[in-house]
Amino acid sequence: MAAEREGTRERTPVGATAAGRSRHRLDQPRPPRRRLLPEWDPEAFGRLSERIARFLGTGRFIVWMTFVIILWVIWNISVPGGLRFDEYPFIFLTLALSLQASYAAPLILLAQNRQDDRDRVNLEQDRKQNERSIADTEYLTREIAALRMGLGEVATRDWIRSELQDLLREMADERRDGQVVFPAERSARRDVDDR
Repeated sequence: MAAEREGTRERTPVGATAAGRSRHRLDQPRPPRRRLLPEWDPEAFGRLSERIARFLGTGRFIVWMTFVIILWVIWNISVPGGLRFDEYPFIFLTLALSLQASYAAPLILLAQNRQDDRDRVNLEQDRKQNERSIADTEYLTREIAALRMGLGEVATRDWIRSELQDLLREMADERRDGQVVFPAERSARRDVDDR
């Protein structure tokens, strides 16, 4: 009886590594870990980069950027020396424009890569649709050929009409010649002749 109780008892981990190990069930998801770096959604980042790249490629952005640069230069040339924040060689303006360009280039490349991926998927879908259309067209072509072959053996309305007209002409010619056309007329003539 004591042996049965020991067999049903839960065993505790023993050893140097077992003491610090936490026990997780394999049929349940692990709790989320705390991370030092923040997490971001790559799709959201990609969508944001596409929006920025689309804006950078518009005429509105070029007009606004030109307006800001002209205003910057005029301000730093025409106002008194104490109010100027960027003297004549405009080093700060150059730094701002190169910073804008250094961020714009990777964002545009990321947007292009995403567009290439979408184009690749669309191209694959178009290729599959074209294959289905070609298969459907080949099937319909075979069906039409089979129908044409079958129609060659089927009597058409015009052919039946011409055959019936020929038959009526033959019957009219036989009647004119005094020949019996139908077996029912033969028996009717015999009945008349017998009386």
